[in-house]
Amino acid sequence: MAYVQRVLERMNICVLIPSFNEEKTIGWLVRTVRGLGYDMIVIDDGSKDNTAKIARDHGAEVLVNEHNLGKGASLRRAFDLAVPRDYDAVIIMDADGQHLPSDIAPFVECFSKKSPGLIVGNRMFNAKGMPFVRFCTNWVMSFVMSKMCGQRVPDSQCGFRLISMGLLRKMNLNTEKFEIESEMLLEASRHGFKIGSVPITTVYEGQFSAIHPWHDTVRFFNFIFKKL
Repeated sequence: MAYVQRVLERMNICVLIPSFNEEKTIGWLVRTVRGLGYDMIVIDDGSKDNTAKIARDHGAEVLVNEHNLGKGASLRRAFDLAVPRDYDAVIIMDADGQHLPSDIAPFVECFSKKSPGLIVGNRMFNAKGMPFVRFCTNWVMSFVMSKMCGQRVPDSQCGFRLISMGLLRKMNLNTEKFEIESEMLLEASRHGFKIGSVPITTVYEGQFSAIHPWHDTVRFFNFIFKKL
């Protein structure tokens, strides 16, 4: 942690959190991440609850979508806001409490030492607690993406990731839903950036996920076929 604090003294990183009806977790998440010294942008994707107000009250900059647009569309709004600013990288986290702020440190350390354009969290090294169907679909998707990217991506669909500003400024992203996870990987490879990974802890117990394995698997392969 001391190493990460020294890195933060010379590195400017913003944490982006797309969210939808996450009033139960967003306050704790914003407060904790802000306490670690990071700027934050929360994108409220048409929530019907108090997600936006709670995030703002705890110190986050908040973008609000009038209607639910999807994770991809929400992140692209945040990217447009972050790119002109003097950030070295952005980190993306889920708002539902499955991603732990304590796991930000390995991303920062990996970025400062190895400088990959994109770093993706790896839940597969210890998948205990991961629903079996999700484990299988993640394995298949990661295998496909590794082949398409020409480099190993052990957990291609993990939403916890760091993107260097050098890569972010070059990426051409167009998807609106969860396909953006795969689109980022293809864009990183297309522009010649290395993709790194760091192990993370993911909390599944008591958490609801907006990802629907079968539906999103079909959407994933539709996206892939369009890229072939």
